Amino acid sequence: MKTLSLAGLGALLALSALPAHAVEILRWERLPLTVPLVVGQERIVFIDRNVRVGVPASLGERLRIQSAGGAVYLRASEAIEPTRLQLQDADTGALILLDIAAEPAREGMAPLEPVRIVEGQATAARYGERENPSDAGATRDQPRQAQRETPIAVVLTRYAAQNLYAPLRTVEPVPGVIRVNLRRDLALDTLLPTLAVRATALAAWRLEDQWITAVRLNNCSAGWIGLDPRALQGDILTATFQHASLGPQGTAEDTTVVYLVTRGRGLAQSLLPAIHRFDPAAHLSQAGAHHSAKEADHAQ
Repeated sequence: MKTLSLAGLGALLALSALPAHAVEILRWERLPLTVPLVVGQERIVFIDRNVRVGVPASLGERLRIQSAGGAVYLRASEAIEPTRLQLQDADTGALILLDIAAEPAREGMAPLEPVRIVEGQATAARYGERENPSDAGATRDQPRQAQRETPIAVVLTRYAAQNLYAPLRTVEPVPGVIRVNLRRDLALDTLLPTLAVRATALAAWRLEDQWITAVRLNNCSAGWIGLDPRALQGDILTATFQHASLGPQGTAEDTTVVYLVTRGRGLAQSLLPAIHRFDPAAHLSQAGAHHSAKEADHAQ
């Protein structure tokens, strides 16, 4: 059974309050969708997902944009030349492109209809997904399974790097990827115990049974540090450094990111437990005190 997200539920509830003929349906098939606007009129775009809206700086305050409950509200305060907006799925990073243009209202012009965006039928596979030839005759009750030509660890690493470093418009969607809640205060002291670096967890995603966590590394020493995956401690499937080395502390090269892929659990559960250092002096002192106490008991 397919579950409905809160964003989708909000969009459907909003749609149910409108006449069925009053909503224009646009199908997203990786071609920009045209959404005309009229100055002074608000137009609603329903989309059953939580999205972030990328807006060119050239629009300034001419376009008011609000997003809530699976709907995007657009209102132009003056004429706008043809401009492209980007709607990015907050969970998967998938993009939908809207081409807007606003013109002044004319006498007798009918109010603009709300728009509902739905997925098209011909959605291309991403990152080497291909259909299983043996499933060519699968029915609707037996959905076809996708085979991945690219290892999941590679897909996740590329996706995480794009989310951290690439512009919004270049992030390629990956079906099935979900954002994972991550403790920002996650202790990573045991990750690289032999190097003078400070590790901070930035973000994490999951695809099938694998997790990826992006960790920022800061050099805490005055010299260069070479980064070697063999220095990492923990149950880690793959590790990819954004840069091969760290420059001295205080330089532009003293920070980088490492992408850590784990299987079956997140990074927090894959780290080695912290080991408390053994202090021989303290141990001998405690042993001597215990021995003296036993001698005193025997003397009595």
